[in-house]
Amino acid sequence: MKPKTRSERGDSPAPDFFSSDVAGARRFYLDLSPSEDRPLVVVCGGYEHCTPSYAICRDTFPFFSIEYVTRGRGNVMLDDRCDALQPGRLFSYGPNVSQRINGDPAQPMVKYFVDFSGTHALALLQSCGLKPGRISEVFPPNALQPLFDELIEAGSQAHRGSEELCAKLLECLVLRITTSRAPIKGSETLAFETFQRCRQHIQEHCLRLQSLDQIASECDISNAYLCRLFRRFDNSSPYQYMLRLKMNDAAERLQQPGALVKQVAKDCGFIDPFHFSRVFRSVFGISPVAFRRLR
Repeated sequence: MKPKTRSERGDSPAPDFFSSDVAGARRFYLDLSPSEDRPLVVVCGGYEHCTPSYAICRDTFPFFSIEYVTRGRGNVMLDDRCDALQPGRLFSYGPNVSQRINGDPAQPMVKYFVDFSGTHALALLQSCGLKPGRISEVFPPNALQPLFDELIEAGSQAHRGSEELCAKLLECLVLRITTSRAPIKGSETLAFETFQRCRQHIQEHCLRLQSLDQIASECDISNAYLCRLFRRFDNSSPYQYMLRLKMNDAAERLQQPGALVKQVAKDCGFIDPFHFSRVFRSVFGISPVAFRRLR
């Protein structure tokens, strides 16, 4: 039996946990009474254009939920914790977590949401640092919007694979949250801005850069601090990041007709083509010559 979207249900009312203070919305509903023993089930999702008077007041919620603001401002209180809402902010809640959500009348919010359940649901939220009752932020602020749009599209299709596809897209969304998380304004803001500046410098000059010392010197910070920034915000090292960018560029060059490994190595800043080949293999698992044969 195919899952039903709201449009297929005609005039059936939305679940009673939705606010009526919405000027416009696109929502999909899959299984609103999921089995407790399934690993991960997307129940419903969508986006909402909130009215200036938007308000939610709930003592609990039947599912786990992620909400993500893309426009406007407001505030949220999850249990006893109150935080401001603005583009790029997201928060989660679930059973036994009270929610008080209010929009700013001068800047009504547009926000996405996905509700889900399952034996793996809580661990999934914890894996991206967003356990129920927490707020987070992503950079850039629109980082999650394409995945949410794809999730809504998949949930609205109502074909046999919709539930499985939505569950996989939810997992992708959580991974995207993990890789795009940014500190909420406070003690870590300056450190994150420095990290962003250094990462941008590496992106723009990766082919010319040769060493950690050179990166740190050109970014005007110490080697140790640069490494700490990357461990904190990227879970890698700046040198590894530089090498990965170089190898991605090298892979593109190797796909060009007539490309020579020696010339590609030189273009990517490697004097020794054998060293280049070793690095290429360490990143992609095959040699540059074998990579060219894949075409």
